[in-house]
Amino acid sequence: MTASAPITQDVHTIPRKLPEGGKINLVGLTRDRLREVLIENGTPQKQAKMRAGQVWQWIYQWGKRDFHEMTNLSKVYRAELDERFTIEIPEVVNKLVSTDGTRKYLVRIAGGHEVEVVYIPEDGRGTLCISSQVGCTLTCSFCHTGTQKLVRNLTAAEVVGQIMMARDDLDEWPVPGQPTDQNRLLSNIVLMGMGEPLYNFDNVRDAMKIAMDPEGIALSRRRITLSTSGVVPEIARTANEIGCLLAISFHATTDDVRDVLVPINKRWNIEELLQSLAAYPKVSNSERITFEYVMLDGVNDSDEDAHRLIDHIKRHNIPAKINLIPFNEWPGAPYKRSSNNRIRAFSNIVFDAGYASPIRKTRGDDIMAACGQLKSATERARKSRKQIESEAGL
Repeated sequence: MTASAPITQDVHTIPRKLPEGGKINLVGLTRDRLREVLIENGTPQKQAKMRAGQVWQWIYQWGKRDFHEMTNLSKVYRAELDERFTIEIPEVVNKLVSTDGTRKYLVRIAGGHEVEVVYIPEDGRGTLCISSQVGCTLTCSFCHTGTQKLVRNLTAAEVVGQIMMARDDLDEWPVPGQPTDQNRLLSNIVLMGMGEPLYNFDNVRDAMKIAMDPEGIALSRRRITLSTSGVVPEIARTANEIGCLLAISFHATTDDVRDVLVPINKRWNIEELLQSLAAYPKVSNSERITFEYVMLDGVNDSDEDAHRLIDHIKRHNIPAKINLIPFNEWPGAPYKRSSNNRIRAFSNIVFDAGYASPIRKTRGDDIMAACGQLKSATERARKSRKQIESEAGL
């Protein structure tokens, strides 16, 4: 899709196909919609708010998938719920665990499509990187996922279901009646997986509202970071309707270079993007905007680039930190990773100007670190040798 395409793309969210028997999946419904669905399926209206709250807690606070385990509901009502509803999340197809503890999941969603989820453990925290689309439409030239065509948006159930799947795997759902462990293995969410979250705004918003609900998964909005390539008209909406932290896939300091690296720049250029960031309603010294900057040898890593980046941020008075990302090279990639010395020099210039400039530690090298690689490798493994040779022109 070209950069001049309208914001409302010809991409649809395909609802989860109802399983045999016509049961309705309750995962991903907002609180209001859950209440409505219960009423539509026989729950007395006077009881619906209370019942919705109880079911909500069992699903999102305790992680239960079996209505018969919801013990503060009557046996008759539990049977009625089981007859009409289901609690379904994405299915794990493949899981790889790195020597550094990083976990990579390939999960299957409705229609047989697959997306990636990555869990990164660190001292005192654990971050889950989740996907918002199957494939991507942005065709950023350095991104491996950009080589996979966009198929569809994920539903709210499929987005929040990734969090639930990871909590299953980490075995950290609390037990009713027992003290809750405050040192959570999964403490942070980043929307930095496959897809552009702001091209699937409504579903991402609803999923994150569920994740932040204090009677459910209960993640603070300040522990959720949404990364966008720069869908300018939706940036203010992110602050007003989600309230999470914001990260920008910036990656270049001139329009000529960013047009190639991040083609959405042809629609909303650097100046327009910076103006929208300066006006971001949530931005403050305590809630800085993260500028993500992948380091590409000889492309965007010069001292001049570092100084231009500083100038952009200072000129618009944006509270910011700059996250420098060593490029994860993948087969056929048109770029090479900047040298460690070049990355450190760039970081020092930014740091000396007064901005935090951490260099992202490469994680999970032994399990295909670049975003999109696990999905690509799995698809390749399913193809016959003849198919692979045909695609390669052999």
